[in-house]
Amino acid sequence: MLTIDPKNTSTKELHGYLLAAVSPRPIAFASTMDEFGNPNLSPFSFFNVFSANPPIAIFSPARRVRNNTTKHTLENAKATGEVVINVVNYAMVEQTSLASTEYSSGVNEFIKAGFTPIESETIKPFRVKESPVQLECKVNEIVELGKEGGAGNLVICEVTRIHIDENILNEAGQIDQHKLDAVGRLGKNWYVRASGEALFEVEKPLSTLGIGVDMIPKWIRNSYILTGNDLGKLGNVENMPEDSAIEEYSKKPEIAEILNGYDLYEAREALHQMAKDLLDKGKVEEAWTLLMTDKLNRNK
Repeated sequence: MLTIDPKNTSTKELHGYLLAAVSPRPIAFASTMDEFGNPNLSPFSFFNVFSANPPIAIFSPARRVRNNTTKHTLENAKATGEVVINVVNYAMVEQTSLASTEYSSGVNEFIKAGFTPIESETIKPFRVKESPVQLECKVNEIVELGKEGGAGNLVICEVTRIHIDENILNEAGQIDQHKLDAVGRLGKNWYVRASGEALFEVEKPLSTLGIGVDMIPKWIRNSYILTGNDLGKLGNVENMPEDSAIEEYSKKPEIAEILNGYDLYEAREALHQMAKDLLDKGKVEEAWTLLMTDKLNRNK
């Protein structure tokens, strides 16, 4: 394993490793105004939300590595204490990248990148009409993390208004991740699109107390077919299947054929492969019952 000591690594190299490893990162497309009312628009991928009560979002315009200068967004946030954080989706990612061009102070990135400015309700900076979600924010605090090139500046923002395009909502009025079609930043020029087959669900173990991977029988836990993700699904159940359910399942023709017609290792391999297919389809309870037919019928 490659081990890196940040103190003995150049900032440029360290920056590359961190951005490639800590990914994907959501993008804060920050709209600000300077003290004279000139708009500015720039994306930042050091960004996330950190609280719902109060609603707090933080993004970090870092000092430039090459010359240790600061960005207009940071200067405007300090001067006015206001910012709109616009969410970036796939339909606007190329224009968003264009807006990251380091234009001179006073140049309007809304015009340069072809975005439509619309008025905010609680602050002066414009929102980006093309963005599916827009967060109007007041800047509570700016924390400088250093004075050298590459140092971040945490812009701690309290959300005062949230605007959501109704076209990305589902029937329950919640944001549909497929319709949102968000993008995230990776290292170098790479992005990721959060939609389609890239999306998957993992049930949170909040209302249940899973048995844990350590409670899975060793002959299942040590399977060379089942992956760590498969074991995680199995360990998230509260109870093992009842013997009666296992016995009944073992009588299914395709299962009985395996148990009675294959030798020990061939049967276990076949059962584990079938269980993996069930787990891939989200049929955890059935996968458990299938796996346990091995032990019940062979008393292992």
